[in-house]
Amino acid sequence: MEKALEARDRQAAATECVSAESVVPSFRGEDTGVGGIDEIIGFHIRLAHGATYRHFTETFSELGLTQKMVSVLWLINDHPHVAQADIGRRLQMDRATTMAIINRLEARNLLVRGASMLDRRRQTLTLTADGNAALQEARRCIDEHEHWLKSRFTKREATLLIELLRRIHE
Repeated sequence: MEKALEARDRQAAATECVSAESVVPSFRGEDTGVGGIDEIIGFHIRLAHGATYRHFTETFSELGLTQKMVSVLWLINDHPHVAQADIGRRLQMDRATTMAIINRLEARNLLVRGASMLDRRRQTLTLTADGNAALQEARRCIDEHEHWLKSRFTKREATLLIELLRRIHE
């Protein structure tokens, strides 16, 4: 009886299935555009982010640093003894992400934690000599990456693009 029910269920499933050829149109010789989503701003932001992220990853592959790690190193360099909590707030990252990044950078001896002179409950961050060296190499890679990115725009367009993107994230 059980085998008969299984056979019936398989047959019912088979008759409900539709072949891919009957649903998915063939693209041989057809327009390969994206249709209506080409007018969606978010779609283009996603594609631009993907292209930028891929190039960044290729440029930084030898350093073993992520975009967020580089941002943290840069911020600490610009603001020595910055509090760990301020890093997350300024870079718009949650506490768990911030702590994980700080822990990885500390494990690589790129930064050190210290007690705040103003508030002992807060931890401050300072780059080590290795952290400064890593940041200098990262800045060289950023220059290369930014050159690749900005080469697609005039100086005026690049300034305008930054302004327009700020409107979205601020």
